Amino acid sequence: MEKKTGRVLVFDHPLIQHKVTRMRMKETSTKEFRELAKEVITLMTFEATRDLPLKDVEIETPICKTTKKMLAGEDIAVVPVLRAGLGFVDGMLSIVPGARVGHIGLYRDPDTHLPVEYYCKLPGDIDKRHVYIVDPMLATGGSAVAAVDCVKKRGAVNIIFMCLIAAPEGIEALQKAHPDVDIYIAAKDDCLNENAYIVPGLGDAGDRLFGTK
Repeated sequence: MEKKTGRVLVFDHPLIQHKVTRMRMKETSTKEFRELAKEVITLMTFEATRDLPLKDVEIETPICKTTKKMLAGEDIAVVPVLRAGLGFVDGMLSIVPGARVGHIGLYRDPDTHLPVEYYCKLPGDIDKRHVYIVDPMLATGGSAVAAVDCVKKRGAVNIIFMCLIAAPEGIEALQKAHPDVDIYIAAKDDCLNENAYIVPGLGDAGDRLFGTK
């Protein structure tokens, strides 16, 4: 079987650009930030689900019987990376309510600075699902690579990584480690600073979602 080559898609839709810019603003409240996160991921989900398979279904309208298209099955898994990825779940489920939800927990080892998996709970049939890993920021790419490693170890094959903002360094790292994974990005930023924060970025997405510092 020919190996799939992953795509990198940076959204240029005006509504997404507008809402992401509002999320970047330091004066944006926690409440508004959450609402915008849900709106942005909902808009992104329309494109990210474009390749879902369809089937012909015979239905009856008030006028007549006809054959039209419906999803062949909502075999989708939404997998947020804890904790900031949780801000994406409701927006995606509003579009694909039949999706199953898994969770991946990662922390950075203080000595090696590498991501360490501390939690992973996925649907039992993850190998049969279209898997959408969601995390707001793709910075160095370490957590994204570890998250994809996690789902692949458990059998996932069809994987999309979705994020709000990505740095070129993170995109390159994820593509190098997992060239078969599609990457969907709301905004591609300039670079990482000396503290590995995305520039211009929006700060710590988890803190802004949950009102913590």
